[in-house]
Amino acid sequence: MLISSSMLASDFSKLSDEIIRMDISGADWIHLDVMDGHFVPNLTFGPPVIAAMRPFTDKPFDVHLMIDEPLRYAPEFLKAGADLVTFHAESSSDPDKTIELILSGGAKPAMAVKPGTPARAVFPYLDRLFMVLVMTVEPGFGGQKFMPDMMEKVKELKRAKPDLLVQVDGGINSETVAEAARAGVDVCVAGTGIFKAPDAAQAIRELKAAAGAGRE
Repeated sequence: MLISSSMLASDFSKLSDEIIRMDISGADWIHLDVMDGHFVPNLTFGPPVIAAMRPFTDKPFDVHLMIDEPLRYAPEFLKAGADLVTFHAESSSDPDKTIELILSGGAKPAMAVKPGTPARAVFPYLDRLFMVLVMTVEPGFGGQKFMPDMMEKVKELKRAKPDLLVQVDGGINSETVAEAARAGVDVCVAGTGIFKAPDAAQAIRELKAAAGAGRE
């Protein structure tokens, strides 16, 4: 199980320190939630802030675009240092063009589905996707409760393409990470559970151990 640490839960006044802390604590990826205040009811950070964070770690930047027009704005995130760009099936951009743009920019394309969107919405694109993100909360805010019924989508995606990476985001803790692992999840986004823990490294180790136990 890979752990992608969500900077949404970090101390925004110390982003460089928080990036370094996640790096040395054993996070596999750095998850960056981009919100435009339109596609989801919240605003976070854009390309300049991501570019400013990029020099502080070599870990992959896992950029989740919760925006209405990913095709229009993705080039700026690619320039800022995104390694993996996830855009939503529910966005207004053409998925084929968005995938091609991300690939041509040297990053890995992924698609996300909100809780109300069926997994089959991404099926036409699976041959070109590196990953699918199944939202286990309604996107827009951190600290929400995990929706266990979303695990059926994970299983459906794994049946459709067994080698596809499947990520989940929302409400991840030692109990829910085990449930996710049993369903076949490969990557869990964790925010509050690691950033607010007394020892982030220990929190990440515990999540990975719980995921391993869940697979047994």
